[in-house]
Amino acid sequence: MRKADVVGSIAEKTGIPKVDILVALEAFFKEVKVSLVEGEPVYVRGFGSFILKKRAAKIGRNIKKNVAVEIPEHFIPAFKPAKEFVQAVKESKHELSEHKESDLVEQD
Repeated sequence: MRKADVVGSIAEKTGIPKVDILVALEAFFKEVKVSLVEGEPVYVRGFGSFILKKRAAKIGRNIKKNVAVEIPEHFIPAFKPAKEFVQAVKESKHELSEHKESDLVEQD
């Protein structure tokens, strides 16, 4: 499901115009990004948390030049689903179709 599909689904269920939903969704994404840049996690009860994960400093390798490169300590954004969310997905009775699995492989 893409962003346009989400917007369409919400518009269909609520009767709110797609443009208004898109504006609200984009504002939500922007606030999550701004909060994480400022080091503040975002908690959405029943859904999950947008958090920062710390990656330790390590030595990597530039394989083209065959040179060791020091990668400094840094933070990356991450999503941690709520327990209710995880449980609902575990209890769902769906399977990934071959089409959906091939989409996942192509996107990587």
